[in-house]
Amino acid sequence: CDKNLLWQYCETVTLTMRDFSDSFLDEYLAKEGDACLSSVGCYRLEGLGAQLFSSVAGDHFTGRGLPLFATLSALRRHGGLPS
Repeated sequence: CDKNLLWQYCETVTLTMRDFSDSFLDEYLAKEGDACLSSVGCYRLEGLGAQLFSSVAGDHFTGRGLPLFATLSALRRHGGLPS
């Protein structure tokens, strides 16, 4: 165990990709360009990437790459944010 580790957390989110055509995917990639390469999973769930999926089970923020509520709670516990 790392003595410097203050917090660790694991959460699962399940994204179900919908069926879509090659032309839809080509158009999506043309619109998103390099921006999709700089996001978690190479889809931008907060933007056009939402159209790639039929459902999301779990925390939306976790699907975007950061379990926000758990992170905020940990920061409060460790004095990083006021409680």
